[in-house]
Amino acid sequence: MDPVDPVDPEDPADGGEPVPPTEPALLPVLRELRAREPLFHRPELGTGAEDLEQQMAPDFFEVGASGRRYGRRFVMDVLLRRYAEGGDDPWQTSGFHCRALGADTYLLTYTLRQGPRLTRRVTAWQRTPRGWRVLYHQGTPVT
Repeated sequence: MDPVDPVDPEDPADGGEPVPPTEPALLPVLRELRAREPLFHRPELGTGAEDLEQQMAPDFFEVGASGRRYGRRFVMDVLLRRYAEGGDDPWQTSGFHCRALGADTYLLTYTLRQGPRLTRRVTAWQRTPRGWRVLYHQGTPVT
């Protein structure tokens, strides 16, 4: 899907509500962040502990579909086990939107389809001198 066309006509979960357009000045940021999502499902960004350390802010946390909060260490342990096990991880993304929250801090929202499971995702990103790092992430199932 083209980042300047944020509506996915194939996504029945849109319910007629289009994704708001990303400001044209933010389209380069949107393109960079799209290449990093879905978060932690991009092995080309690294699958080792050092890779994850660099990608995640020290105070990173996420909220899972259950509503539970998971800290950085827990998420890293789960990811390292998942990466070690390998296997297929087919997914599709759509409906990306990017919004500036402050200096070098951005909110990225999108829809993720993994087989029959459909979730809305939100990730807060920060651009640092060492590259992008994630501050916060949440996935909410579409029912």
